[in-house]
Amino acid sequence: VAAPIDQTFEVFTDLAKLVERIPGITALEILSDGPFGEGTRWRETRLMFKKEAVEEMWVTGFKPSQSYTVEARSHGMLYQTLYEFTPEGDGTKVSWTFKGTPQTFGAKLTAPIFGLLFTGVMKKCMQGDLDALRDVCEGKAPQA
Repeated sequence: VAAPIDQTFEVFTDLAKLVERIPGITALEILSDGPFGEGTRWRETRLMFKKEAVEEMWVTGFKPSQSYTVEARSHGMLYQTLYEFTPEGDGTKVSWTFKGTPQTFGAKLTAPIFGLLFTGVMKKCMQGDLDALRDVCEGKAPQA
C-alpha cells in the first residue's frame, strides 16, 4: 500500500466506514462501544452465493499499527484472520492469514470437502476487501 502505516491501519480498522469502502459488505452494525481494539464486536452482512450472509465478528488480538486478529464462529467452524502491517519503503505491506478450525463433529466431517470449495471463494473475497481498502489508502477510491 502506497501510504504510511498509521494511515493504512486507520483505514483498515475504521468499521464505521467499511460499508462505503468495501463493495462486498452490504451492512455493518457495530455491537460494542469505544475505539477499535481487542473486544470490538460487529455484525457484518455480505452477499455470498447470491444470498445474504450475516456473521458476527470480534477482535481477539490488537497491536496498534502492527496487527489485529478477527474471529467469527459459523456453522460449527471457528474462523480466524490475522492482519499484519509492516513498513515497506514509503508505504505499508499488509498481509493476512486466514484459518478455519472445525469445532463440532459435523464440521469436522464436512471440513475437508467444504474447505476445497470455500478456499477459492474466501481468497477472492478477502483479496477484494484488501484491494478496496488499499485504493482508499492511496486516494484511488472515495474516502467515505
